[in-house]
Amino acid sequence: MSSSAPTNIAPVETEPGANLRVLRAVATFELTKGMIVLLAACGIVLVMHRMDPWDIADGLLRLLHISPDHHFAQVFLDWADSLTDAKLWTVAAGAGAYSLLRFAEAYGLWHAKAWAEWIALISGTLYLPFEIYKLIHRQSIFHIAVLLINLAVVLYMIYALKTSHNWHGIRQPT
Repeated sequence: MSSSAPTNIAPVETEPGANLRVLRAVATFELTKGMIVLLAACGIVLVMHRMDPWDIADGLLRLLHISPDHHFAQVFLDWADSLTDAKLWTVAAGAGAYSLLRFAEAYGLWHAKAWAEWIALISGTLYLPFEIYKLIHRQSIFHIAVLLINLAVVLYMIYALKTSHNWHGIRQPT
């Protein structure tokens, strides 16, 4: 039986402006992540010499209403107690490097650069196994939302890279 449906259907072309808006939304999200981590790094540096890390960890647990009797809370407190200035500077430097990567990615996505789409695709894909593992072991609306957002970003970056010849480099007024 032959079908009368055409076999030569052209793909639906999307407007470059719509693609740029999605990339800019992802760029804003990445910029926000970078800012949060950078602020946390600055907070670490600022309180490094003023407060005991164990006191900070204990205060954080109390703020989150987590009993210090729980196993993971105790591990967290023990880790905080073992922190040295060198370890804190290492954590702050790592957070700074992470923030710089997020800022570069946000800039590149804002300007529809293919290299930034690759960074978003690779980094998002690297997070997926951890997010799936976390969701398997602890289902919550938060973990589901994080996985779905990251999955959406990864799938969109695949789409953007596959269709990039149509709209990369198109500049729109800011």
